[in-house]
Amino acid sequence: MRIPSAIRTALIALVACVGLSTASLADVGTVRLTIYKAGWIIGGSGGGGTLHFRGRTYPLSAGGIDYGLVFGGSKTELHGTVRNINRPSDVAGVYGAAGAGLAVGRGARAIVLTNQKGAVLELSGRQVGLLANVDLSGLAITLK
Repeated sequence: MRIPSAIRTALIALVACVGLSTASLADVGTVRLTIYKAGWIIGGSGGGGTLHFRGRTYPLSAGGIDYGLVFGGSKTELHGTVRNINRPSDVAGVYGAAGAGLAVGRGARAIVLTNQKGAVLELSGRQVGLLANVDLSGLAITLK
């Protein structure tokens, strides 16, 4: 059975529109986090913040472990966006990163992280303290 090209083109366009509308259901929110980090070889971090999503604000808590060369302590205030979420709970999860840095006094910080649900955090801010690190780190974010 042959399908006329006009019908075939219309079906392809319909399938493409349905696919795009499903992908467009994912939304963007804004995030503010304050993270305290300290360590000597093995480090830890903890803190909290907020997610602003679809006109509501949700409290967040954050914590994690760093392993590698970690020395010192710092306070980092981050703000930015979280993309590819459908509901507030999508921001919750474990975000992993490998990195290196040095903060003496004040410094700038920027990072992009993804969790297992596909949420993408794009954050920047300032870091205060004395911290040197070359490490693997994980950050777990939960809704309070």
